[in-house]
Amino acid sequence: MTIERKDGDRTMEDHGRGSGPRPADGTDEPGAPRPPEPLPYEGVWRFTAPAVDASVPQARHAVRDLLHRQGVPVSDDLVQGLLLIVSELVTNAVRHAALLSPMLAVEIAVGAEWVRVSVEDNHPYRPTALEADHGRTGGRGLLLVSEITREAGGVCDVEHTASGGKVIWAALPLKPASVP
Repeated sequence: MTIERKDGDRTMEDHGRGSGPRPADGTDEPGAPRPPEPLPYEGVWRFTAPAVDASVPQARHAVRDLLHRQGVPVSDDLVQGLLLIVSELVTNAVRHAALLSPMLAVEIAVGAEWVRVSVEDNHPYRPTALEADHGRTGGRGLLLVSEITREAGGVCDVEHTASGGKVIWAALPLKPASVP
Protein backbone atom coordinates (compact mmCIF):
# COMPACT_ATOMS: atom_id res chain seq x y z
CA MET A 1 0.00 0.00 0.00
CA THR A 2 1.52 3.31 -1.06
CA ILE A 3 0.42 6.66 0.30
CA GLU A 4 0.75 9.50 -2.16
CA ARG A 5 0.57 13.19 -1.51
CA LYS A 6 -2.68 14.33 -3.08
CA ASP A 7 -2.27 16.59 -6.12
CA GLY A 8 1.12 17.70 -4.82
CA ASP A 9 -0.78 20.01 -2.46
CA ARG A 10 0.58 20.18 1.06
CA THR A 11 -2.28 22.02 2.72
CA MET A 12 -5.98 22.53 2.79
CA GLU A 13 -7.31 25.89 1.57
CA ASP A 14 -7.10 27.63 4.96
CA HIS A 15 -3.79 25.99 5.95
CA GLY A 16 -5.57 24.56 9.01
CA ARG A 17 -5.56 27.98 10.61
CA GLY A 18 -9.25 28.76 10.98
CA SER A 19 -12.33 28.87 8.84
CA GLY A 20 -12.99 32.60 8.53
CA PRO A 21 -13.27 34.10 5.06
CA ARG A 22 -10.16 35.80 3.72
CA PRO A 23 -9.73 38.44 1.03
CA ALA A 24 -8.35 37.26 -2.31
CA ASP A 25 -4.78 38.15 -1.34
CA GLY A 26 -5.06 36.21 1.95
CA THR A 27 -4.73 39.27 4.19
CA ASP A 28 -7.27 41.03 6.34
CA GLU A 29 -6.06 44.54 5.63
CA PRO A 30 -3.52 46.32 3.48
CA GLY A 31 0.04 45.81 4.71
CA ALA A 32 -0.96 42.95 7.02
CA PRO A 33 1.41 39.99 7.10
CA ARG A 34 0.65 36.99 4.94
CA PRO A 35 -0.34 33.72 6.60
CA PRO A 36 2.65 31.70 7.75
CA GLU A 37 4.07 29.03 5.47
CA PRO A 38 2.73 25.53 6.06
CA LEU A 39 4.39 23.54 8.81
CA PRO A 40 6.54 20.58 7.66
CA TYR A 41 3.95 18.04 8.76
CA GLU A 42 1.01 19.70 6.99
CA GLY A 43 -0.38 18.05 3.89
CA VAL A 44 -2.96 15.81 2.29
CA TRP A 45 -2.22 12.16 1.47
CA ARG A 46 -4.47 9.60 -0.18
CA PHE A 47 -4.26 5.91 -0.94
CA THR A 48 -6.59 3.34 -2.41
CA ALA A 49 -7.08 -0.24 -1.34
CA PRO A 50 -9.28 -3.16 -2.30
CA ALA A 51 -12.46 -3.49 -0.23
CA VAL A 52 -11.25 -6.66 1.51
CA ASP A 53 -10.66 -7.55 5.16
CA ALA A 54 -6.86 -7.30 4.83
CA SER A 55 -7.19 -3.60 4.00
CA VAL A 56 -8.38 -2.77 7.53
CA PRO A 57 -5.06 -3.36 9.35
CA GLN A 58 -3.12 -2.09 6.31
CA ALA A 59 -5.00 1.23 6.41
CA ARG A 60 -4.53 1.52 10.18
CA HIS A 61 -0.78 0.88 9.90
CA ALA A 62 -0.42 3.25 6.94
CA VAL A 63 -2.09 6.10 8.86
CA ARG A 64 -0.02 5.43 12.00
CA ASP A 65 3.21 5.32 9.98
CA LEU A 66 2.35 8.50 8.07
CA LEU A 67 1.66 10.46 11.26
CA HIS A 68 4.96 9.28 12.70
CA ARG A 69 6.99 9.83 9.51
CA GLN A 70 5.64 13.37 9.05
CA GLY A 71 6.31 14.25 12.70
CA VAL A 72 2.72 15.29 13.38
CA PRO A 73 2.54 16.56 17.00
CA VAL A 74 -0.25 14.23 18.04
CA SER A 75 -0.80 12.65 21.47
CA ASP A 76 -0.88 8.89 21.92
CA ASP A 77 -4.56 9.10 22.89
CA LEU A 78 -5.40 10.98 19.71
CA VAL A 79 -3.44 8.50 17.58
CA GLN A 80 -5.35 5.62 19.17
CA GLY A 81 -8.66 7.40 18.51
CA LEU A 82 -7.71 8.11 14.90
CA LEU A 83 -6.65 4.52 14.31
CA LEU A 84 -9.91 3.22 15.76
CA ILE A 85 -11.83 5.62 13.51
CA VAL A 86 -9.87 4.44 10.44
CA SER A 87 -10.48 0.80 11.39
CA GLU A 88 -14.22 1.35 11.81
CA LEU A 89 -14.64 3.34 8.59
CA VAL A 90 -12.61 0.94 6.45
CA THR A 91 -14.41 -2.03 8.03
CA ASN A 92 -17.76 -0.44 7.15
CA ALA A 93 -16.66 0.11 3.55
CA VAL A 94 -15.48 -3.51 3.31
CA ARG A 95 -18.62 -5.00 4.87
CA HIS A 96 -21.29 -2.79 3.38
CA ALA A 97 -19.98 -1.24 0.15
CA ALA A 98 -17.67 -3.82 -1.43
CA LEU A 99 -20.32 -5.24 -3.74
CA LEU A 100 -20.78 -1.89 -5.51
CA SER A 101 -17.37 -0.49 -4.65
CA PRO A 102 -14.51 -2.99 -4.93
CA MET A 103 -11.99 -0.23 -4.14
CA LEU A 104 -11.98 2.33 -1.33
CA ALA A 105 -9.87 5.41 -0.70
CA VAL A 106 -8.42 6.65 2.57
CA GLU A 107 -7.33 10.27 2.89
CA ILE A 108 -5.35 11.89 5.69
CA ALA A 109 -5.26 15.68 5.83
CA VAL A 110 -3.15 17.42 8.45
CA GLY A 111 -3.33 21.13 9.17
CA ALA A 112 -1.57 23.24 11.78
CA GLU A 113 -4.38 22.64 14.30
CA TRP A 114 -6.24 19.50 13.15
CA VAL A 115 -6.05 16.12 11.50
CA ARG A 116 -8.79 14.69 9.30
CA VAL A 117 -9.23 11.10 8.16
CA SER A 118 -11.77 10.07 5.58
CA VAL A 119 -12.83 6.92 3.78
CA GLU A 120 -14.51 7.09 0.39
CA ASP A 121 -16.35 4.40 -1.53
CA ASN A 122 -18.64 4.33 -4.56
CA HIS A 123 -21.70 2.91 -2.81
CA PRO A 124 -24.57 5.45 -2.80
CA TYR A 125 -26.08 4.47 0.59
CA ARG A 126 -25.50 7.14 3.24
CA PRO A 127 -25.28 5.41 6.64
CA THR A 128 -26.37 6.88 9.95
CA ALA A 129 -25.12 6.12 13.44
CA LEU A 130 -27.34 3.51 15.08
CA GLU A 131 -28.32 3.63 18.72
CA ALA A 132 -26.84 0.94 20.91
CA ASP A 133 -28.86 -2.27 20.76
CA HIS A 134 -27.57 -4.48 23.53
CA GLY A 135 -29.17 -7.54 21.93
CA ARG A 136 -26.99 -7.25 18.79
CA THR A 137 -23.33 -7.46 18.11
CA GLY A 138 -21.95 -5.09 15.53
CA GLY A 139 -23.73 -2.22 13.86
CA ARG A 140 -22.31 0.47 16.12
CA GLY A 141 -19.19 1.50 14.20
CA LEU A 142 -20.46 4.90 13.10
CA LEU A 143 -21.79 5.59 16.61
CA LEU A 144 -18.32 4.77 17.96
CA VAL A 145 -16.69 7.07 15.39
CA SER A 146 -19.10 9.84 16.36
CA GLU A 147 -18.40 9.44 20.08
CA ILE A 148 -14.60 9.32 19.72
CA THR A 149 -14.75 12.41 17.52
CA ARG A 150 -17.06 14.28 19.91
CA GLU A 151 -14.93 13.45 22.96
CA ALA A 152 -11.83 14.76 21.17
CA GLY A 153 -13.60 18.04 20.34
CA GLY A 154 -13.86 17.27 16.63
CA VAL A 155 -16.55 16.83 14.01
CA CYS A 156 -17.54 14.04 11.63
CA ASP A 157 -19.96 13.73 8.76
CA VAL A 158 -21.04 11.74 5.72
CA GLU A 159 -21.12 13.48 2.33
CA HIS A 160 -22.07 12.39 -1.16
CA THR A 161 -19.38 12.47 -3.82
CA ALA A 162 -19.72 13.77 -7.37
CA SER A 163 -19.40 10.17 -8.62
CA GLY A 164 -22.47 9.07 -6.64
CA GLY A 165 -20.62 7.44 -3.75
CA LYS A 166 -19.91 8.80 -0.32
CA VAL A 167 -17.07 9.96 1.89
CA ILE A 168 -17.22 9.59 5.67
CA TRP A 169 -14.78 11.81 7.55
CA ALA A 170 -13.71 12.81 11.02
CA ALA A 171 -11.63 15.88 11.86
CA LEU A 172 -9.98 16.10 15.27
CA PRO A 173 -7.99 18.92 16.84
CA LEU A 174 -4.30 18.27 17.43
CA LYS A 175 -4.58 19.89 20.85
CA PRO A 176 -6.76 18.16 23.45
CA ALA A 177 -10.27 19.53 23.86
CA SER A 178 -10.77 21.53 27.05
CA VAL A 179 -13.29 20.06 29.45
CA PRO A 180 -15.86 22.62 30.68
